[in-house]
Amino acid sequence: MAGTGSSRRTFIAGTGAAALSAQAAAALAAPSAAAATAPAQPAPPPPSGRRVAVLGGGVAGLTAAHELAERGYAVTVYERRALGGKARSMDVPNSARGGRRPLPAEHGFRFIPGIYHNLPDTMRRIPFAGNANGVWDNLVAPPEMMFARAGGREDLRAPIPWPGHSPAALTPEEVRRALSGILQTMVRLPPHETAYFVDRVLVFLTSCDERRTGVWENTPWWEFTRAARMSNEYQRILAVGVTRNIVATKAEEASTRTVGTLGEAFVFNVLGRGADGPPDRILNLPTNEAWIDPWEAHLRSLGVEFKVGWTVREVQYGAGRVSGVAVEGPDGARQTVTADHYVSALPVEHARRTWSAGLRAADPMLGRCDGLRTDWMTGIQFYLTERAPLVHGHLNCIDSPWSLTAIQQAEHWPARDFPADYGDGAAVDCLSVDISEWDRPGILYGKTAKQCTRDEVAREVWAQLKASLNDTGRTPLSDAKLHSWFLDPGVDGLGTPHPTNEDELLIHPVGTLHHRPSAATRVPNFFLSGDYVAVDIDLATMEGANASARAAVNSLLDRDGSTAPRCTVRPLYRAPEMEAAKRHDLWRYRLGLRNVFDVG
Repeated sequence: MAGTGSSRRTFIAGTGAAALSAQAAAALAAPSAAAATAPAQPAPPPPSGRRVAVLGGGVAGLTAAHELAERGYAVTVYERRALGGKARSMDVPNSARGGRRPLPAEHGFRFIPGIYHNLPDTMRRIPFAGNANGVWDNLVAPPEMMFARAGGREDLRAPIPWPGHSPAALTPEEVRRALSGILQTMVRLPPHETAYFVDRVLVFLTSCDERRTGVWENTPWWEFTRAARMSNEYQRILAVGVTRNIVATKAEEASTRTVGTLGEAFVFNVLGRGADGPPDRILNLPTNEAWIDPWEAHLRSLGVEFKVGWTVREVQYGAGRVSGVAVEGPDGARQTVTADHYVSALPVEHARRTWSAGLRAADPMLGRCDGLRTDWMTGIQFYLTERAPLVHGHLNCIDSPWSLTAIQQAEHWPARDFPADYGDGAAVDCLSVDISEWDRPGILYGKTAKQCTRDEVAREVWAQLKASLNDTGRTPLSDAKLHSWFLDPGVDGLGTPHPTNEDELLIHPVGTLHHRPSAATRVPNFFLSGDYVAVDIDLATMEGANASARAAVNSLLDRDGSTAPRCTVRPLYRAPEMEAAKRHDLWRYRLGLRNVFDVG
């Protein structure tokens, strides 16, 4: 929910929404699609002699470098901090003892759902020792998920349906708790509200593209779902919960087109339609070990050069082209780098600061990017001295003021003995938590996350986790089990009047779709990639970053007159059974009529 996030959070709310709406799409069920096999890789074309500067070494930048290098271009990647960007894992400083690796940390937990196709294709093409399908074989599918409720209410724990999944073993007590949680939610969520939400799902599923872009893009999810008229339970689960966890924005302003498109994709993924794999997949090692480090090694073998520690300051414009890029090296000295082509792969909040006045004047599309918005979504890891009996997968603390989601890492890393391999030997697990809401008061200090110091953020998150998980007679989390914690270093100045975050997440308020740029600009040697670029999945995700980089490379090849094969860019799945209904809706839309299922 990438996810980001998911970005990296998309499954946790998306699958919940899919479960509620699956009855509306049951007729679409079909045998699950087999995972696509890795295509045969053609021999790289001979070197073209053409040089490309890729600005940024996150998923977008590494994808662009990968595709270009395979096509014979000489590529140099400029990255200010670390390869992998927001997707990377990192070491906890000074945490290693006795020859072990440092404790593993991350900006936020990685999540690669079955609705993705472009990113998995890239992963299949990254060699990994012992894996027939490269890094892609490092993906594993958690068998279940949980909505953790506070206030003494039982948690909702559910298996994730997918062929080959083995349901987690349940004791009679766990069965009792699961049934109690389901019945409590059913009782508190009035049947007529459930029926109304299913009707809204049908409205979106059968809406034509023109209605989605012309109406639902400009309609907040809160308004589309009529949340103001509904119970608190409906608002919490289906309005606030879905938007905060899918797109890290507020239900009152989140675009229905964005929320609905992702929810639709998850419905079909759960039904086995158009899927690369299960709805929930994570890596079986820390991200750098499983993916980023092998990717870097593979790109170096293709001739890609990396300049890590180099900050892009300005993309310079002259004589109708990008004439060079001013960069600052690790020693603070500035220089201008030149190439035949330039691919900007920085996050939008950083990229737009590098676009010179002349460049912006050459393509007004760049100026419209100022209308795109970002918000905070940041991870914190808690290291435990005992395994906590929570859930074998993701959990969503749906009642937490700071919209917390989490996953325990160690059980999903079978190749690692956590205490033997990491830290000082006392920590046996990592509970990785994402904080989506930074502007709402917490339960411990009555302050927002931005108003808290780093220590206060850790204590507040820990308190909210315990409030959601320790409220039904069990104490899976206790202070005695807490070894240490690590908050993303990209956040700075917490507790001061001006906190900053180097890794904000693109969000999707109504109308912002129209600010998203294309990968090709009017400047003939300048291209854009990143999750803010207009591609089929209009969400802050690694899939969007990957797809946009492919689109940027295709545009570059076109401009260069290259005969190299173009990158495949896979769109989101469209159910053929829905196309007739969408054509009917297009007719109604052009006549100024509502969708046939839209009863108000």
